[in-house]
Amino acid sequence: MEKLKIPYPVIVEGKYDRLRLLSVMEGQIFTTDGFGIFKRHEKAALLRALAAKTPVVVLTDPDGAGTLIRSHLLSLLPRDRVISLYVPRVEGKEKRKSEPSAEGVLGVEGQERTLLFELLAPLADGAPPRAENRLSKVDLFEDGLTGCAGAAARRDALAASFSLPPGMTPNALLIALRTVASYEEYKAAVAAL
Repeated sequence: MEKLKIPYPVIVEGKYDRLRLLSVMEGQIFTTDGFGIFKRHEKAALLRALAAKTPVVVLTDPDGAGTLIRSHLLSLLPRDRVISLYVPRVEGKEKRKSEPSAEGVLGVEGQERTLLFELLAPLADGAPPRAENRLSKVDLFEDGLTGCAGAAARRDALAASFSLPPGMTPNALLIALRTVASYEEYKAAVAAL
């Protein structure tokens, strides 16, 4: 498999995530050093400077820690400069570890290379991220994904249909759906719920 040339900086949690991505792509990969991003102000400043010049890709683990780190990054960076990518929530244990993670799911480092390749391929060779569609919070409300009983369960079901992690807030789901689906794909997935 030939490596993808990704023109946008990619932000991941740790060095093993970085090494895994380097097996499928060429480009700049920055780590948050896990929760280190919360106290390393120079790294936060670097990421803000990058986002001022170019869109940046955020790819964190599909667990609670990854969600917290992603949320922190989204508070640091202009949202219109962030390309949010998500790996599916797959139960398992990384090969280098003797025990599974606290939530028992694979992080970025544990994902299949073909999946990472497919996830990054739309961004290769300067291809712009998927054009933002007209999907809005009004759509989420009208489709029963927010503001009503059972909305969280419907969001989780919709997220699963796009291989997104469960437990996403309406705002996070909206950002992710605008990146991974067209408006028509979203509507078809909602109709299938």
